Parts: sequence; C-alpha cells; structure tokens
Amino acid sequence: MQMFTYKGRNYLLPFLLISSLFFLWGFAHSILEVLNPHFQESFQISKTMASLVQAAVYGGYFLMALPAGYIISRWGYKAGVLTGLALYGIGALLFIPGAQINSFYFFVFSLFVIGCGLTCLETSANPYTTVLGDPDKAESRINLSQCLNGLGWIAGPFVGGALLFNGGSIATPYAIVGIAVLLVAVMFALAKLPEIKDKEDGRQTCDVQAASGDSCSSLRTAPFVFGLTALFLYVAAQTGVNSFFINYMTENTALDSVTASQWLAFGGMGLFVFGRLTGGIVMNYVRGETLLGIYAATATIATAFIIFAAGWSSMAAFLVLYLCESIMFPTIFALALRSAKGNTKRASSLLIMTIVGGAVAPPIMGYIADTTHAMSRAFAVPLVCYIVIAAYSVYYKRRRPAKEA
Repeated sequence: MQMFTYKGRNYLLPFLLISSLFFLWGFAHSILEVLNPHFQESFQISKTMASLVQAAVYGGYFLMALPAGYIISRWGYKAGVLTGLALYGIGALLFIPGAQINSFYFFVFSLFVIGCGLTCLETSANPYTTVLGDPDKAESRINLSQCLNGLGWIAGPFVGGALLFNGGSIATPYAIVGIAVLLVAVMFALAKLPEIKDKEDGRQTCDVQAASGDSCSSLRTAPFVFGLTALFLYVAAQTGVNSFFINYMTENTALDSVTASQWLAFGGMGLFVFGRLTGGIVMNYVRGETLLGIYAATATIATAFIIFAAGWSSMAAFLVLYLCESIMFPTIFALALRSAKGNTKRASSLLIMTIVGGAVAPPIMGYIADTTHAMSRAFAVPLVCYIVIAAYSVYYKRRRPAKEA
C-alpha cells in the first residue's frame, strides 16, 4: 500500500473515508441526465430551456469555487466537506416542497443550491486525495477515488429513470438522498481527518508571494492555464454527451426513455466505472498524460462516428466514448494541480471553477438540435473538446521530461 504511505504515515483510512464522497456527487450529476428529458416532457419545454437543469448545477461551481477555496484555506479540508454536505442536503430536501409547487424554476433553484454544495465537496475531496500518500502516485490515487464517483453515475440514471419515467414523484429520490447526505455530514463531523498542509505551511503561497510582488506565478504558467482549459472543455463535453444521450437514442433508435436510461446507467456508466478502475491501476505503470492522450484520441474518433452514424451502430460508439471519458477528469485535474507547484488549495478552487463548462455545452447543443432538428449534429461540440484535450496530453508529455521527470 505504498501509494497511501508518505513520510512514515499511512493515509489509507482517511483516503477511504474521503473517497466515499465521490459516490454522492456522482449520483447528483448523473440524475440530471434523467431530469433533463423528464422536464422536457412534464413542462413541455424545449431542449434549450431544459438545459437550465445543467446550467444551474454547473453555474453553482463557478460562483462557489472561490468561496469554497477560502473555506478550505481558512478552516481546512474537513470544513469544506461539511459545508458541501450541508448545502447538498438542503438543496435535495427542497425538492419536497418543489414537488408541491411544481415550478420548473423552483427546481432549477434547488439544483443551484445542490451545485454550490457539490462545489465545496469537490474542491475539498479532489485535492485531498492527491496529497494522501506518495506524490508520484497522485494520478492513480484520484482515479481510484473516482471509481466510486462512477458508481454514483450508474445509480443516478437507473434510479431516476425507474421513478420519473414511470410516474413516480420527483421528490422521492431527492428526499432519500437529502436525508442520507445529512447523516453522512454527521459522520464526518465526528470523524478525525488529518489536515494536510501545502508546502507553504498552511498559508497560501499566493498570499506569501504577494508580499514580494510575485503573486501566484505558478498559476499563471502555460501548463496550468492549458490544464484549466482542458478541464473546462472536458466537463463541457461530458455534460453535453450525458445530457442528450437519451434524446439521441429515442430519436435515432427504437429505444424508449426508460430503456435508454438503463443503457446509460449500466452500459455507458458501467464502462465509465470500469475505465476508471483499470485506468487507476494502469497509471502505476504508464504516465497519466500518455494514457490521457490515447483515450482522448479514441474519444474523438467515437464522437465523429456518433455525428455521422445512424441507428444502433451509434450505440457502440457511445460505449467506447464513455470508456474513454473515464480517466479524463481526474487525470487532467492531477496533472494541472502538479503544475501549480504547491499552491494546492488556490489551484484546486480555480480548477473546480472550470466545471462551469457543464453549464455551457448543453445550451449550445440544445440550440443546435432545436434549430437543425438533428440531435446528432449537436455532438460537434464535444468533438472539438476532445481534440483540444488530446492536444493538452501531447503538450504535457513533451514538457514533462525536462521539468518534472
């Protein structure tokens, strides 16, 4: 268990505890892919309007990321986790009165509150996993944590599809999740977690450097900025693909919404989990940027096939795409964080802000689908994103031997 041990300390138990959070936000994100078509049907709104579901959650990331970073820097990772769980639980429980009000915009507000909570969780948990052990195994460690995130991605479409497309109340899954999240918050409040400090001994390097006139220089370098861009585009691509998978399948195959949601849960997300598990293991032997490049190039080909293919053959392309997406977020996150050179907490806040990409792609793709009346054409948006991610992997691989090997 060398990857969880560093300087004589074993961080396995804290790693397992913090990794459990990844399931919670995976579920919260993936159920959105069911909410989107559900709201289209129940409120008789367009694809573009329904994309406000994603925009609300991912917009919360943009607005809450810096406050979340401040909370972590001031009071530590545990405080960030507790704040995130509280907001997540409150937002989920708001769906109970929301079901009585039956207002699309009230649901959007509730999702925004959840998004703010998820921001605190991800700003805390993602960097925390990278420092709980051997620094050279950071990419592998975060990919293993993200396996539980993938299980949440499986559960969301399955539970949501089974309830919402069969006449169930929208309040039911969120009420259960809200109660569960608040119970987890109590558990974390009682748990003892080691507070890992950055190289600047608990103070942000940016603040120390500001006194000497050299503020956040490591966050202004090309490697870190390119990492921010790649992460923004990945989240945009992933959210766009997930948001319109059900629409694509019901329009281009004989699948109904329930069956399509099951394919998304067990087919797409099943391969997503498998890819993260195997990717985390492979990265003990293959550099993260190398594997990222292979997967991004394959995702580009699969997405091009989705645009131009028709019928059931496109399902195979989607399955390949989900497998390739699996390692992208945690790997890009870890590589970019490595480029931050010690500014872990501030860099994490900036990286989490890029999740706002999830609020950008769905409206653009929805508009393309609504105006062209062809869902497949909208997938040109994620296609461009994967091309840039492949370029980032090549760039990082070329610069790493000279400065980081």
